[in-house]
Amino acid sequence: MEGKPPQPQPPHTPPPPPRSGSPRLKAPARGGGGAGGTAGTEEAPRLPASDGDAPAGGGDGSPTEPGTGLAPASAAGDGLCRPLGPTPSQSRFQVDLVTENSNRAAAEEEARTTEAPPKAPGDGSGKGSEEAKGRFRVNFVDPSAGDESSGELGGGGFEGCNVSFQNGGDTVLSEGSLHSGSGGHHHYYYDTHTNTYYLRTFGHNTIDAVPRIDYYRQTAAGLEKLIRPSLAELHDDPDKEPFEDGYANGEEGTPTGEATNTYAADGKGVVKFGWIKGVLVRCMLNIWGVMLFIRLSWIVGQAGIGLSILIIAMATVVTTITGLSTSAIATNGFVRGGGAYYLISRSLGPEFGGAIGLIFAFANAVAVAMYVVGFAETVVELLKENGAIMLDEMNDVRIIGAITIVVLLGISVAGMEWEAKAQIVLLVILLIAIADFIIGTFIPTAEKKSKGFFGYKAEIFSENLGPDFRNQETFFSVFAIFFPAATGILAGANISGDLADPQSAIPKGTLLAILITTVVYIGIAVSVGACVVRDATGSLNDTINEWTNCTTAACKLNFDFSSCQKKVCDYGLMNNFQVMSMVSGFAPLISAGIFSATLSSALASLVSAPKIFQALCKDNIYPGFLMFAKGYGKNNEPLRGYLLTFLIGLGFILIAELNVIAPIISNFFLASYALINFSVFHASLAKSPGWRPAFKYYNMWVSLIGAILCCIVMFVINWWAALLTYVIVLGLYIYVTYKKPDVNWGSSTQALTYLNALQHAVRLTGVEDHVKNFRPQCLVMSGAPNSRPALLHLVHAFTKNVGLMICGHIHMGPRRQAMKELSSDLAKYQRWLIKNKMKAFYAPVHAEDLRDGAQYLMQAAGLGRLRPNTLVLGFKKDWQSADMNDVETYINLLHDAFDIQYGIVVIRLREGLDISHLQGQEELLSSQEKSPVTKDIIVNVDYSKKTETVTSKPVTEKAPIHKEEEDDGKTTTQPLLKKDPKGPSAPLNIADQRLLDASFQFQKKQGKNNIDVWWLFDDGGLTLLIPYLLTTKKKWKDCKIRVFIGGKINRIDHDRRAMATLLSKFRIDFSDIMVLGDINTKPKKENIAAFEEMIEPFRLHEDDKEQDVADKMKEDEPWRITDNELELHKTKSHRQIRLNELLKEHSGTANLIVMSLPVARKSAVSSALYMAWIEALSKDLPPILLVRGNHQSVLTFYS
Repeated sequence: MEGKPPQPQPPHTPPPPPRSGSPRLKAPARGGGGAGGTAGTEEAPRLPASDGDAPAGGGDGSPTEPGTGLAPASAAGDGLCRPLGPTPSQSRFQVDLVTENSNRAAAEEEARTTEAPPKAPGDGSGKGSEEAKGRFRVNFVDPSAGDESSGELGGGGFEGCNVSFQNGGDTVLSEGSLHSGSGGHHHYYYDTHTNTYYLRTFGHNTIDAVPRIDYYRQTAAGLEKLIRPSLAELHDDPDKEPFEDGYANGEEGTPTGEATNTYAADGKGVVKFGWIKGVLVRCMLNIWGVMLFIRLSWIVGQAGIGLSILIIAMATVVTTITGLSTSAIATNGFVRGGGAYYLISRSLGPEFGGAIGLIFAFANAVAVAMYVVGFAETVVELLKENGAIMLDEMNDVRIIGAITIVVLLGISVAGMEWEAKAQIVLLVILLIAIADFIIGTFIPTAEKKSKGFFGYKAEIFSENLGPDFRNQETFFSVFAIFFPAATGILAGANISGDLADPQSAIPKGTLLAILITTVVYIGIAVSVGACVVRDATGSLNDTINEWTNCTTAACKLNFDFSSCQKKVCDYGLMNNFQVMSMVSGFAPLISAGIFSATLSSALASLVSAPKIFQALCKDNIYPGFLMFAKGYGKNNEPLRGYLLTFLIGLGFILIAELNVIAPIISNFFLASYALINFSVFHASLAKSPGWRPAFKYYNMWVSLIGAILCCIVMFVINWWAALLTYVIVLGLYIYVTYKKPDVNWGSSTQALTYLNALQHAVRLTGVEDHVKNFRPQCLVMSGAPNSRPALLHLVHAFTKNVGLMICGHIHMGPRRQAMKELSSDLAKYQRWLIKNKMKAFYAPVHAEDLRDGAQYLMQAAGLGRLRPNTLVLGFKKDWQSADMNDVETYINLLHDAFDIQYGIVVIRLREGLDISHLQGQEELLSSQEKSPVTKDIIVNVDYSKKTETVTSKPVTEKAPIHKEEEDDGKTTTQPLLKKDPKGPSAPLNIADQRLLDASFQFQKKQGKNNIDVWWLFDDGGLTLLIPYLLTTKKKWKDCKIRVFIGGKINRIDHDRRAMATLLSKFRIDFSDIMVLGDINTKPKKENIAAFEEMIEPFRLHEDDKEQDVADKMKEDEPWRITDNELELHKTKSHRQIRLNELLKEHSGTANLIVMSLPVARKSAVSSALYMAWIEALSKDLPPILLVRGNHQSVLTFYS
């Protein structure tokens, strides 16, 4: 292409001139420049083109299509419209120019092209089509389409090259039409305001996206998530590969894989209900139970009209508050299937949600049995009246109940549409029965009067207004009997997944159902209380005569029922449960109403239980139940759940001991109500920005009162059942907490934890430091945390539950790559720390070199009082063979730490610390890593290389292995060298095996051994505090502390007593104190010779060189050891050699040595000499901690 003259172009319709001030398009010129002024490369912001980043002109000078004024924007033009040159697959965008005013005269363009001087193809300065200010459409290109995503062979014309034309400018796309394009390739079309014309009028000629709901959706079945352009794609150089896409802020925190897809069913043929059919009808049917027809009259007889209204009102208060709370949660975001379980789990988290979901599903399953038995008992009563008993009453109930539940199962399995139709029929029957009763109250007959029914009479109303408790009944016992009749308010919410618009339907339907049912309950209570007396004989002969002396309401209505005071009568409110049948105009309709009430409630519970259980199983809270998550058909029906519910219901029907189980079921429902109310209170208390319900008529304190009332009612109904419910919920809560399900739903528990942490951190900033509260807060220079496990385990041993631990990781090298790794490593390694039970934080940072990065961390890590005060790093074992600039950097780290008033701990293991070269594939299952194939890049600072480089180890691609024992967060740390189960692993050499063994030695119990503390110099007490903290931990508690100090031979006893007194004042236990009087003895000659041999390569030998040569060399290599410096510090050098001899003699078998770190003056001691001191002091010893505090007291003997 270079130097090839441009070919002449056929005339074509020119684009319109750009508007003044409008930005211009420029396609990146990577595959070659445009020809003949068609592919401009100046004066315009750059836009990433499609795969290949080719210019918007004909590559190789090939002409554009005649008559269009448009070159293919997707390719640099070989015959197949495929791009030439590099094609980064991550580019998801394709910018298409769309021509306007195609009827412009061709002569204008001819004139323009003849005036323009010819340009070389690679020049890129032509402004032909670049001047076009047309409309643009940005196509989201499937990365998997590779190089051919821009066109298919044989497409012909502009269709083959994927150049888009707009017909009228309107391309309104629904969610179902996101997939289009030729050859089966998927394109995600992005249209501003769903109309490409707005791109011109709105002023956007960029891939930047305007707000659109599709970007906020979670993945649905059959659709890929529509992703807005990432910040990297907008902000980075388009010539460079963009960052990998990922989800932020836990957006993908829904169940993975199949479980996610099953949430959203195929859009065709799915049955969805509105608020009347889906919520109002169900709630009304569930609330109106058998109680309405059989028990309400008895309650009025016991409590009177006044207290009956109070009982109904109290129950309504509880259910209304719960209804308001349910409405608030249901309108705080999209609601999926699972009803109460879904609402509670997404609000309070999986612990409470998992506990309530299980007992709520079980309660609904057993409620099926309760309602069916209620129906069967009514049928048996009718059979008994007609003398048609089959076996005996109990067995007849079982037979009829079993047949009934089989029929109900058939209706449920037939599908939600059939079940909804059945509910409508049952509601109509129920309403007719209620109307039948109301009509009957106006038509008393003589026979009914003998049974206590006289029609509406003021005398009866006034007599029944007050209570008349009998048979040891009390107000609360009567309330306990009535309250279950008010439950059922969650019947609509329980099928939330089958509602067309749950956010609108649940509040509207639930609250209206509560209102209607409450009015009906109160109306019937008042009606029956005003029409029927408490006691009646049923005999027409009990009329008033001249000798009768009575004052009851019946007496005033010419009936004498005074005999009922001596014996129990069969009729009246107190004695006859069938009062409503007796009062009604046509008694069989009341029986039909009872059948309707029982069957509708049974049907609602039979549908609710499997739906709730299916949602619970999908979330995999209880792994053993995962098989019940599977759904069938268009509606994702939980057929397995239906079968399980059927078996539970049938079992309880056959047991037939429902009087015992009924209070427990009521308490299970109440526990759910209590937690729904508490969820609203908790979410409001947490002040999470995500808590913003569309339903505004709630109050956090009212919800809290509602939760407390539910708990009180539980005890009112049955105290032992309430206690049993609490125990079961607590047990399930503890189990789920222990299992730690891998879910992240953004619960209010997380929000409140954050709020509490923030408030306490702010409060802590106002507290002055005190020596009694000093804690070693360590900044550990660990690199990737899993590369130096021994370093982390040892530091964690004395900081766990005591102080702060931050794992610093300095990324060096190219900034772009480092930034990419920074974001991915943050979640990955924090997850690794949690999985390995490390109470620590991971803090990555990018810097030009190690020293800068360490300074950033030391100055900026932490928050308020939660800031590091101690720098922990490993000993640079390879310093003698490493680049001395690295050694200089390492020593400067220590100097910098002292400058910032940090204490220092240098940890040395004989075998070394870094095992990154031994690492195999690790299952680092981060909450952000949900893709089926991941690639881990583990970046480690390698001290043996130059400080600018970074060791990057690509790890083999492998799908994450979801193993229960690895995901539950309770496993002990495994060796990081993984063996491939399918093939033999390469054996480690002896050195590597020792390194691996040493890396995990601090995880083992340390046994009865010694921690030797060589407290030679007073640094404020840090050298003594760290070993004391170690001995408070379980693994180290059997170790004894031995203290070694320096002294004079003639004062050994005095020095020992003085140290013993000091330690006893500090209340630190010790097993022995040894005073070393021979520290200043000259070390052995062979050791001195070995030291001199070690430092020989690093000496300057200035006496043997010219003065100017020596000065220049010292300036260029400041780490060199001068003869003067060596002589000046000869005594100190000998002391380190001598201390090593003493350490080998006294502490060669210790589990751990803690020793004062020698301090070198910054300007006086060279880096090489300082490293030589530390090397000489600590070589060939058990694990040693060289500690130097910041010389401020960390111990005190004052109270």
